[in-house]
Amino acid sequence: MDHSGNLLNETEHPGLDKDQVLNLYQKMIQLNVMDGIMYDAQRQGRISFYMTHYGEEALIGIAAALDSEDVVFGQYREAYMFLYRGLTVDECVSQCFGNELDMNKGRQMPVHYGSKKYNFQTISSPLATQIPQAAGSAYALKMAGNRNISVCFFGEGAASEGDFHAGLNMAATLSCPVIFICRNNGYAISTPSSEQYKGDGIASRGLGYGIDTIRIDGNDIWACYNATKKAREIAVTSNKPVLIEAMTYRAGHHSTSDDSTKYRNKKEVADIIQNDNPITRLRHYIENHGWWSQEDEDACRKQARKTVLDSFASAEKKKKPALENLFTDVYDELTPNLEAQKKELRELIAKYPEYYPTDEFKSSI
Repeated sequence: MDHSGNLLNETEHPGLDKDQVLNLYQKMIQLNVMDGIMYDAQRQGRISFYMTHYGEEALIGIAAALDSEDVVFGQYREAYMFLYRGLTVDECVSQCFGNELDMNKGRQMPVHYGSKKYNFQTISSPLATQIPQAAGSAYALKMAGNRNISVCFFGEGAASEGDFHAGLNMAATLSCPVIFICRNNGYAISTPSSEQYKGDGIASRGLGYGIDTIRIDGNDIWACYNATKKAREIAVTSNKPVLIEAMTYRAGHHSTSDDSTKYRNKKEVADIIQNDNPITRLRHYIENHGWWSQEDEDACRKQARKTVLDSFASAEKKKKPALENLFTDVYDELTPNLEAQKKELRELIAKYPEYYPTDEFKSSI
């Protein structure tokens, strides 16, 4: 659709009803509000790290086009996938605090979500490691014959890693049902895309590996939805990989460890937010259909803010995960070296309680 929320071609109507569209819009608002509050919380020293999704919220259209059993391999800017699949704000905030309710038991950086329940492999910070993993997962799904696929997200910067080439080549030669989704948001931290490659973006690389490829407007939720729906059909029916290059823009800093004003003009960012905001574009769409008003907008944002603040207040008071979790969940039974480390930690805590306070943990060891 265009920037005024009008479909460019009626034959490409997404086919979603009012409730489905409003759910997507409300999730975009919820994510946007959560990003603002959690980013500020990091600046206040209340959490250690955070990454926002500003400018890339339309990619939630991808989530809507997938089956809930499709296995997702994220990079670190895909919280919309979790919200769409049912993860609560409480669970997101608890993960960022690393408290006793954190699904990752305090072992991950904030926003490095993961959930077996929602078929989302836990995010890891090293770039591109998830790409060959997604190819292998898709091959396993094909062998199991369950008609589901793998979906792999990464940025254009990660496409410069060797794992990108290995993963795409594996998927192509082994006929793996996987959708590779490149979020080309213009910057790999401080490096603009103009300094990352001389070829025609990332899409041309997919063609080089013999992979069906499409480049889309990543700020258009219906382009994201339609392309993913078709890509999934190809992957499932033909056991073939598909590459989608979503052209979007990272309107926020790369993370709380970054200051993007050092390498790009503030006016550049302001112009994008003003003229090509994915949330605004969808809002025009629902307003054009008579489904939304300013009163609805105000109420939605007020409720979203209350939800996050309530979750924040609760999560901040909770204890950290049990110290036992330092050693569990890697091996079925603890190995001798882990048993020795656990014993050493227990002795240190007993000998130097003033240096190893355990009151803030759910339990000691």
